[in-house]
Amino acid sequence: MGVTCVCQVPVTEGKSVQQTVDILHKKLEQLGAIKQGSFWVDCETYHATGNVSGQPTKLLYVMHNSETPLSCMGLFEGGPCMIADANFDVLMVKLKTHFQNAKGHKVECRGSRYRYCDFLIKVGTVTMSSSARGISVEVEYCPCVVPGDCWNLTKEFMQSFLGPSVPELPSVFAAKPEGLFAPSDCVDTMNQYLELFNKLRKMQMPGSSVR
Repeated sequence: MGVTCVCQVPVTEGKSVQQTVDILHKKLEQLGAIKQGSFWVDCETYHATGNVSGQPTKLLYVMHNSETPLSCMGLFEGGPCMIADANFDVLMVKLKTHFQNAKGHKVECRGSRYRYCDFLIKVGTVTMSSSARGISVEVEYCPCVVPGDCWNLTKEFMQSFLGPSVPELPSVFAAKPEGLFAPSDCVDTMNQYLELFNKLRKMQMPGSSVR
């Protein structure tokens, strides 16, 4: 896995979520990107039970990514995180006296994968309770794992199809002790999706029904 940036793309004025996604697909294909199947990322939220009275409830996010189908990730609110095999979902059911599933809070992102030279691009629709909440774009520069060595190149490529919607450097990279020169990994990618999901949970999208 290379250096990855995940960002939200605003819905084009006068267009629906799906129409905006179609526009992004067309722009990528015009650049010469080749479609390579589909992808998905999801996130379930759990509340820790039995905490000390007066203390805020700690959240645990259990996430899955189609790029790593035999693994899942558990991220505690504010850290730490862990990577486990797919049986972790079964374990969470057995731990229901300690972690309660937050019903109706599952978020999913599904869409298409594209390859353009050394870049892997994923354009997805983020949904919650069958309602579209927004559009995500993930761009991975596969040959490099050090953000400081390739961010400018990645940003320039993203500008070619996102225009002014290109994000700033993801905060997960800058927050590391070594800064931009710490190797990137899958935890960084899932943290970016989690940040995006939590942001979109709080938003209402016009014309958001998925058909």
